[in-house]
Amino acid sequence: MPEKIQKTEAEWKAELTPEQYHVLREKGTERPFTGALVNNHDDGFYHCAACNAPLFKSGTKFESGSGWPSFFEPISKDAVELHEDRTFGMKRVEVTCAKCGGHLGHVFPDGPNPTGERYCINSASLAFEKQ
Repeated sequence: MPEKIQKTEAEWKAELTPEQYHVLREKGTERPFTGALVNNHDDGFYHCAACNAPLFKSGTKFESGSGWPSFFEPISKDAVELHEDRTFGMKRVEVTCAKCGGHLGHVFPDGPNPTGERYCINSASLAFEKQ
């Protein structure tokens, strides 16, 4: 399990862009089909934009048609944490970075094999490292 990062909201605000802060710290969502990584098909690794923790491999990314980068599994079980989310009158499962607690997106049970999961992740919460 990664060591947790503890920072004040003022520290996060100083380090992140306004969009990254809104998504990662205020649990916001970017508009569909607007994120920089939606159409990224390069080989590499997706990291947390706040703390650089590795989150997803490019080989697990797939085209879901949702408008956000979608993955069928995280890089490891310890990379992300899942939380019940009942905002907006819905029951969903929120995905956060296990290292810094930043909001990444949500996971749904409608993904492809082998997991059947769709990790629907905001581009603003990710940094891509080309391999």
